Amino acid sequence: MDSTTALLIAIPVLVVLAGVVLFAAARRRDTGEAIGALDRETRKRDRGAVDLVDGEEAPPTTGREVERAAALEQRESGKALATVGTTAPVAWVPPDPEALDVSRRQFMNRGIVTFFGLGLAGFGGSMLAFLWPQLSGGFGSELNIGSTTDVDTKIEEGQGFAYYPEGRMWVTHYPSAALGAARAVYSPPELLGMEEGYTALYQKCVHLGCRVPQCLTSQWFECQCHGSQYNRNGEKKGGPAPRGLDRFPLAVNGGNVSVNTAIIIQGPPIGTNTTGQEAEGPHCVGGGEH
Repeated sequence: MDSTTALLIAIPVLVVLAGVVLFAAARRRDTGEAIGALDRETRKRDRGAVDLVDGEEAPPTTGREVERAAALEQRESGKALATVGTTAPVAWVPPDPEALDVSRRQFMNRGIVTFFGLGLAGFGGSMLAFLWPQLSGGFGSELNIGSTTDVDTKIEEGQGFAYYPEGRMWVTHYPSAALGAARAVYSPPELLGMEEGYTALYQKCVHLGCRVPQCLTSQWFECQCHGSQYNRNGEKKGGPAPRGLDRFPLAVNGGNVSVNTAIIIQGPPIGTNTTGQEAEGPHCVGGGEH
């Protein structure tokens, strides 16, 4: 007999033995829960007829017989059934819903809805805060940046550039000699500030939005992210920028300079060079005029 045939015979034998073991264990568990054990003769007597004393009637064996025997006994004794007291029933009051226990499913559902609502409320509040205009002070409003003397001093201290972080802007001088060329390119709100001798430029590069710093050696704005370059008045000189720097309307009233940062004017197109300013020294980033 080879090993394959022996294996085919052994498998059924093992299955039968396992079944016998399981059956014996189940029987042992059932009998182990009882107190004591009945022998065979006792079980036989239980199944047999009940011996009655002379003159004793056999007890009823079904529910109907029990009810019939009870009714017969009542009629023979003449006893009346016990009656319930005449106390008026108490009015039913519904339980307080708040006092009832909350099921696990209700708790989970309410928790999910609550957290979902809080998340939506927080997201909606942040969006409103982002979109809501700032009506008093800061970026998105009209800023008074000081007198013309203050602005001139700050530009001189910055070696040609004055930065105002509250408005996210640069302010530079615009040469009066270039106003003729500027009138052919710029809009009236832009010219209003240029005629007073100033240009207010948005700090964000029009290529991908990096903050553009000044380069003191070249006297240009040079973006360190991708090399876009603009002259001191924000006109594009080089790099991947699609136009010049965006700008804000600037006005001078009673000697005070105000800039409306709520209005962003798109920068001049490529090729605009009203001032003719070239690099006055080494560049801070690579590139040059294109």
